[in-house]
Amino acid sequence: MRIGIGLPNQVRDVHAPVIPTWARRAEEAGFATLGTTGRVAYPGVMDTVALAAAAGATTTIGLLSHVLLATTWPGALLAKEAASIDAVSGGRLTLGIGVGIREDDFVVPGHGPRGRGARMDRDLATYRSVWAGEPVAGSPNPAVPAGGRQVPLLFGAFAPAAYRRMAESSDGYIAGSVPPALASGAFDAARAAWQAAGREGRPRLVAHNYFALGDPDRARANIADYYAATGEYQDIVVGGVHTDAESLRDAVTRFEALGADELILGPGTDDLDEITRLADVVL
Repeated sequence: MRIGIGLPNQVRDVHAPVIPTWARRAEEAGFATLGTTGRVAYPGVMDTVALAAAAGATTTIGLLSHVLLATTWPGALLAKEAASIDAVSGGRLTLGIGVGIREDDFVVPGHGPRGRGARMDRDLATYRSVWAGEPVAGSPNPAVPAGGRQVPLLFGAFAPAAYRRMAESSDGYIAGSVPPALASGAFDAARAAWQAAGREGRPRLVAHNYFALGDPDRARANIADYYAATGEYQDIVVGGVHTDAESLRDAVTRFEALGADELILGPGTDDLDEITRLADVVL
């Protein structure tokens, strides 16, 4: 199982210049992947910007959004953004997406929270068309340079429709920021949907948890703030923050036993020393 680390782009009032430095140090430490978590109506750094900054600061580490709120974007625009980051990085991006749940994140006229599931289904076709180099609707021109690829897609969420989209239109599934016992059922549902859709092989399975080794109280407060208004889920996420080596190693062992292909450990602060602290425990 690969071990990745999140970028601190979701930390409230993050010191934005830390992001490329964080990315470079994470690659040097030996992490497999850099991940992003982001919202629109929140004082952080946009997922796509953080991923682009990380792409420019690194050469080999994987890049993953877990998850980007795809339905808050016009489909062709997000497709071009993703293809551009993937190209700049040399083909290192995996686009993890979801439909979003917080109404205040839907700031683009015509892209509100109502009908977002149906819009996601339409946008998936748009992504594939853009990435194939086909002309953008209403234009003779494609949106991306020739020679690109279909960016790998993962889906996150617990709704039946999310599992269906995952199985029909993506490469795998990202579980929420939940303990292994809860992620187990989600992984089982993803595998079942994959099989029901007649897909060969198995879905790529990614887990996500938070860690806080330097200042657990501040990190928990930041994470609780980010997940405010999500009800019981906020309690689950904050309660699952790993604050010591024993807890982290146990999570690695348990997620690996569940068949996870990758575990991304997200930070609760933008303290650069957290990279070394985490690497010393899990790598």
